Amino acid sequence: MTGPQNLLEIKNLCIEGRSGTSWSNIVNGIDLTLERGEVIGLIGESGAGKSTIGLAAMGFARDGCRISDGTILFDGIDLRAASVSARRKLRGNRIAYVAQSAAASFNPAYKLIDQYCEGPVLHGSMERDKAESDAIELYRRMQLPSPDEIGFRYPHQVSGGQLQRAMTAMAMACRPDLIVFDEPTTALDVTTQIEVLSAIRDIVGQFNTAAIYITHDLAVVAQMADRIKVLLRGEEVEESDTKTMLKTPKEEYTKSLWAVRTYARPEHPLQSTQETPVLSVENVSASYGDLQVLFDASFDIHRRQTVAVVGESGSGKSTAARVISGLLPPETGTVKFEGERLPPEYKRRSKNQLRQIQMIYQMADTALNPKHRIRELIGRPAELYLGLRGKALEERVRELLSLIELEPDEYIDRMPSELSGGQKQRIGIARALAAEPQVIICDEVTSALDQLVAEGILKLLDQIQDKFGLAYMFITHDLATVRSIADEVVVMKEGRVVETGPKTKMFTPPHHPYTELLLSSVPEMDASWLDRLLESRANKNVEK
Repeated sequence: MTGPQNLLEIKNLCIEGRSGTSWSNIVNGIDLTLERGEVIGLIGESGAGKSTIGLAAMGFARDGCRISDGTILFDGIDLRAASVSARRKLRGNRIAYVAQSAAASFNPAYKLIDQYCEGPVLHGSMERDKAESDAIELYRRMQLPSPDEIGFRYPHQVSGGQLQRAMTAMAMACRPDLIVFDEPTTALDVTTQIEVLSAIRDIVGQFNTAAIYITHDLAVVAQMADRIKVLLRGEEVEESDTKTMLKTPKEEYTKSLWAVRTYARPEHPLQSTQETPVLSVENVSASYGDLQVLFDASFDIHRRQTVAVVGESGSGKSTAARVISGLLPPETGTVKFEGERLPPEYKRRSKNQLRQIQMIYQMADTALNPKHRIRELIGRPAELYLGLRGKALEERVRELLSLIELEPDEYIDRMPSELSGGQKQRIGIARALAAEPQVIICDEVTSALDQLVAEGILKLLDQIQDKFGLAYMFITHDLATVRSIADEVVVMKEGRVVETGPKTKMFTPPHHPYTELLLSSVPEMDASWLDRLLESRANKNVEK
């Protein structure tokens, strides 16, 4: 006797979110069907309900949300009517989830391979020894370095991109029937993203696994999904097969998504080559324990300019930022602020020196204290560095919330758990601005944002830069962002600076071979782009 044709069938799904003591709809009457082996893409702005729907497909609603209406059938099982124990047996076994923020999802006290093995051993699908062997094989297929060894590291001992791939492998441990991918390549550089997308497609195809692929990257979803559903504020805008959606979207909102990322800020040329950089990194080398990760790196950042630092995961971008901020003392070399050498450790820097360099972190989920309200998160640096108190502090927090386009009355007393990923990242931006610094290190600040919101944030950062004369070190793997905002570009590989120069130089041939690799790895709005790229690279390898 065969089961139902649709592996997943959702009808009239309604989900409510709590604000104070009242509840309001955040997902309104969504229908979704998914056959075995099929991939559906969910796209839309931050707050569209993508992740909420993905979790509901597992019969789950996060804190502050509740499923108020509709049916959710997984392989004929009514997940809303099923007992807690029945749903628990399905999750991690037949239904798996790959979260957007791997850093916030792994237990920091356990090694990667221990966390991989927990699922298959708990569900009785493998013995421990077999699970370890299986983990190593999947680590290899996910293109993780040293697959025989990397599982025996702790989460903090691998890069963000490596951690995201380890999570994808972990989700596949029990060979589930359905995987919910919630922005699985958000933290990955473009070259690693190619490998991961290819590995996900291969494994999903090999095991006939169905998938819900949630993303704000339209070019990525075009490579992964058979169908695309566009969402806006909890409601469906339109749905069709991927090729039709890309070529002839029907609704104006969908067309607006297709047209984003056209922003290009005016370049800010140096007024004089003799101008003292606001920040200088001079011949810096740094290590984590016995592992050297930065080798003789040098670059300058001038006032009112944006220096984009690009490279693969593990290239040393974030390590350079840690050295600049004093979180990781260099072994050799110096960091200078306005020509004056900064103490290598942040503990030895004055309060004013600390104030001048602020960071916006990549992982907003882990960067915001979950126990503090927004007024405290933004207000603390204004109080610490500027001495603001009482009414003046309240006004400054409200001013910053307005600056990042969040309504003060609505958001000032919320907790981080009550915000979307994009909203959390905006709070991180406001917190950095609260100290009124001269230099802001932006570590993948738009990676968690949908493309419409990301473009707005880039414009906002540009306006702030013009108003206050700020210098930005903009760490990113998104070359579209580099095109939009950079004045200068620093290309890093394996801890070394391999190319520097104005943005126009980077995007004009001839390129350094590594820069050429990065440029060729940027996804295009074409459903066959990934296939063509993989075929082209395979042919080049054969020729070699």
